[in-house]
Amino acid sequence: MAARKPGLIALFDVDGTLTAPRKVATAKMLEFMQELRKVVTVGVVGGSDLVKISEQLGNTVINDHDYVFSENGLVAYKDGKLIGTQSLKSFLGEEKIKEFINFTLHYIADLDIPIKRGTFIEFRSGMINVSPIGRNCSQEERDEFEKYDKVHNIRPKMVSVLREKFAHLSLTFSIGGQISFDVFPQGWDKTYCLRFLDDFHEIHFIGDKTYKGGNDHEIFESDRTVGHTVTSPDDTVKLCTDLFLAKQS
Repeated sequence: MAARKPGLIALFDVDGTLTAPRKVATAKMLEFMQELRKVVTVGVVGGSDLVKISEQLGNTVINDHDYVFSENGLVAYKDGKLIGTQSLKSFLGEEKIKEFINFTLHYIADLDIPIKRGTFIEFRSGMINVSPIGRNCSQEERDEFEKYDKVHNIRPKMVSVLREKFAHLSLTFSIGGQISFDVFPQGWDKTYCLRFLDDFHEIHFIGDKTYKGGNDHEIFESDRTVGHTVTSPDDTVKLCTDLFLAKQS
C-alpha cells in the first residue's frame, strides 16, 4: 500500500453520503473508510452535533477519522482532540435568538400539515435546527413528511418567510435531511470547517445535497474544494474507489 499523498484530504458529508438518511453506517462502510484512511487523509463534516454524528458513525468517530467537524465545523476535532469551538449564543445574543424562536414557533403553530410531533426547534451550540413536523417523529413519519414536503414545499416556503423576516440578522438557511433545516450566521455553513484545513492544497468534498439551498452547496461550490455529488452510500464507495483506491492497485 502506497503512503498517503501529502496535502490531499477527502472530506465527507455524513447523512445521505456515508449513511442512509438518519440511519447508522453499515459495517462495510466503516471498514471502507478505514481502508481509505491508509491512502488519503479523511475528514467528516455534518450539521448535527457530535452526539448525533456518533450515533451514525460510532462512538469512536473522532478517533476513527483524521478530522471530525460537527455543526459544520463550529466544533472541530483533529486526531481525536478538540481544536476549535464557536457559540451562536455569544455571537447573536439572547434577545435576537429569542426573537427568532418566538416567531418560528408561532409560524409552526399555524402551519397546517398532516401530523406534528415534538421538538420543533433544537438549539445547538452553533446553529438552530427547525423541523416543521418535529424531530420526535418516527422514521416512517420522516419518510412521509419528506414526500409531502417535495410536493407542498413546506420547508422552502418557511425558509422564504424567515429569510425576509430576519434579513437584519444576516442568517443563512440550509435545508438538509428529511424533515428540517438549519439556521446560522452567514459564513457558518460547511465552508466554516475549511479554516482548519490550511495545510491541504487538494480538498475533495463528497456530499449528496450539493444543489442550491442544500446544506452541502456552499462547500461543494467553494474555490477551495473539488466537489463531488453522490446519491447514496454505495455511490460514495464507488466514487472514492475510482478517485483514490484504483490508483493504488
